[in-house]
Amino acid sequence: MRLLNDVRRLDRRLTRQAASWESAWARRALPAVESAAEGTKLWWGMAGLMAATAGRSGRKAAAAGVLSMLTAQLLANAVGKQISDRRRPPEQLIPHGDVEDRPDTSSLPSGHTAAAVGFAAAVTASSPAWGVAAAVPAVMVALERVHSGAHYPSDVAVGTTIGLASACLINRAPRLLLRGLLP
Repeated sequence: MRLLNDVRRLDRRLTRQAASWESAWARRALPAVESAAEGTKLWWGMAGLMAATAGRSGRKAAAAGVLSMLTAQLLANAVGKQISDRRRPPEQLIPHGDVEDRPDTSSLPSGHTAAAVGFAAAVTASSPAWGVAAAVPAVMVALERVHSGAHYPSDVAVGTTIGLASACLINRAPRLLLRGLLP
């Protein structure tokens, strides 16, 4: 119980610090990236660009990214948020006015982060260069979720874990299936 209380205190302290980060760049760039990632538009767009311009390896990376993103979303939103009923960070921890437009679903886990990390990690396994291009906005989405007051850092950490697990599953599934089908 003490460990859980320590994590809660750390979560609150880190949330307050992240939300207090005053940077003109952060105030403009983070919400713009989050808006692009809303409804997974950014990841679908990136997958389309990869598939259209990067040949067979781009199509493979795009397919892996999309499948991982969808798996991560399913795990985070349809399973994770049903298991947990964690409230969003309280408004008094957030010193700016961006807290009015927060979802009323469970805070744990961050579905935006799970989808972003799932996409970027799966793409990276197939195409490191595209993976770096996807990782930059994925990290920005994770930062924005805490900066905006939508999530605690631990929500983002769990979303990251779900995204990484989804990418691992998607990238290993074909080999595992083939191993089971072939003598």
